[in-house]
Amino acid sequence: MPDQPSPERFKAEMPEIPGLDKPATGARPGGFFAGLSPAARLAGGIGFVLLAGLLCALVFLRPKRGERVQAEPAPQIVVPAPADTPPPPVATESQPVIATVAEMAEPWSSKEFFFYNRLTGANVPALLVRLPGGSASSANSYWGFSLEVPLGRCQFEYLTDVRKLAADYGFRAKHPMVGDPCSRTVFDPLRMMSRRGNVWVRGAIVQGSDLRPPLAIEIKIQGKEISAVSMEEL
Repeated sequence: MPDQPSPERFKAEMPEIPGLDKPATGARPGGFFAGLSPAARLAGGIGFVLLAGLLCALVFLRPKRGERVQAEPAPQIVVPAPADTPPPPVATESQPVIATVAEMAEPWSSKEFFFYNRLTGANVPALLVRLPGGSASSANSYWGFSLEVPLGRCQFEYLTDVRKLAADYGFRAKHPMVGDPCSRTVFDPLRMMSRRGNVWVRGAIVQGSDLRPPLAIEIKIQGKEISAVSMEEL
């Protein structure tokens, strides 16, 4: 019996195509996912799709060049308006009451008011100060005076902060003072000063060049009411 030809002798040779490289020996078709299980291939495909979707979202959501990003408006903080305070009272001949004893119960407490000047027809800004050491029902426990500097354009200021007094006027004190911000003159509410005609007025000058203390306003007390009845003349 003649010899049977070996199957390998009849193995067809794949024709070679010019310009096409031969596949590597032992390489499997399938590319990157070759050799992976079906579950791994599915997971890899899902991950690739998610990554591509994320990149697309970043591209479309990124603001374009020159486009301003609208910032969120800052939260509005509503501050309640302060309660309305009544205007300072005006002391006239028919209505001289400017305060009550209860309002001026504490030493060094003060209250602004206006004194109507009959000669000029103007309302003069003034201040009432409760002095320490006396009774609240005694007129001697109060100092009323005009805030207008005589023959000047400034107004006196009542300085209860002794640190501000030292900083602004260079004067050290242990109790409140009255100051003229233009001349840096300081007046002591606890000291008296003699004027012409041997008249003593409150607010002796302890520093500065002013010629006299503030114009005094006479204070009277009737029951629980404090009145301003007259003002000193120059």
